[in-house]
Amino acid sequence: MNIPENILVLIEKYQNNTATPEEKYLLDEWYHSFNDTKSEITTTEDLTEFMLGENIRNRIAVTVIQETPVKPRKSRRGWIKAAASVILLISMGAFFLLSNKFSKQEVAKTTPVGPKVNDLAPGSNKAILTLADGSTIVLDNASDGMITEQGNIKVQKLGNGLLAYTINGKQVTENDEAFYNTISTPRGGQYQVTLADGSKVWLNAASSIRFPVVFIGQERKVEVTGEAYFEVATSVKKGNKLPFIVKLNSANKGQSTIEVLGTHFNVNAYEDEALLKTTLLEGKVKVLAPENYGNQSSAILLPGQQAGITKNKKISVIDNADTEEAVAWKNGRFQFKSADLNSILRQISRWYDVDIIYKDNVDLHFTGQLTRNDNASKVFEKLKLTGEVNFTIDGKNIIVSH
Repeated sequence: MNIPENILVLIEKYQNNTATPEEKYLLDEWYHSFNDTKSEITTTEDLTEFMLGENIRNRIAVTVIQETPVKPRKSRRGWIKAAASVILLISMGAFFLLSNKFSKQEVAKTTPVGPKVNDLAPGSNKAILTLADGSTIVLDNASDGMITEQGNIKVQKLGNGLLAYTINGKQVTENDEAFYNTISTPRGGQYQVTLADGSKVWLNAASSIRFPVVFIGQERKVEVTGEAYFEVATSVKKGNKLPFIVKLNSANKGQSTIEVLGTHFNVNAYEDEALLKTTLLEGKVKVLAPENYGNQSSAILLPGQQAGITKNKKISVIDNADTEEAVAWKNGRFQFKSADLNSILRQISRWYDVDIIYKDNVDLHFTGQLTRNDNASKVFEKLKLTGEVNFTIDGKNIIVSH
């Protein structure tokens, strides 16, 4: 794994004590993009360029010593390149590597980021609960405790932000009437819900789930749009396990079905994505594609596999899928592996509730991870470190250019 050429130049300037304040800022940002929070490089006026260079050199040297035997170095340049590669590989922080090669001229094109006068906060826990009678409740404004009643069924918002449905203080049972509710998250929102059977569902931004407050009959069925992560509880009725059915509704890909008994999986059914994806982490699921000219294809997934359904309603299965990438959003991260910039910005658009405007056609691919808890400017600062793309926040728009 190689470090971008423009960053190598900045490291070398730190080593030579020739870095300008602007270059000092850029290297500081790059360093923090993958470093843990225990070791910091500060850029205060009291810290000389020599001290900054020593800080970086010592941090890298300690890391290399811990991981590899010490070997004589042929040149300063070679040592920096090798050490930087090692620290990137073993870093537990976020990192970004562009697949393109960079030239030294890129440093001259990069300018420090000014004061954050126009920024966007990350998404948060917020959603709309639509009850069976059509009335709605804004969940992010609802206090913990009981928030509504439907007949003898009470809807409670728990201390951890989850919803629970009870009848007279007890968990709803199969003998109770099934009322259907819908939870919808806006762009910039996410939410969790505990269903009547104990199954847990996490909703990503711009997603929804329609579900009964109590499951009756011989199966448990919900409907989903957007993206959701499921931890399905096992439910037994008269000695038989009740299947859990997830209907994925997509206007341009049709309605797909997932059948499970007890498992952990992620579904991505966003309209603007090329594939309708089901990624299995635990258990076993059966994925059924929409009917195509009277035929319906299906696939059984094992842990680590991912099924994709295209607009032609055919299923393709990937073995050894990147399950961490598929559920990174649930764990508070953006995570990419050779992902094109367009797909990355679609995720950012949903989470920060912004529209993406392309001033130039930028064809780049990234591998790495970032926290979803930072303001938008911080995310774009890290992407801009490549020197190949620029982002401007203009209200609710993100302008993308070279």
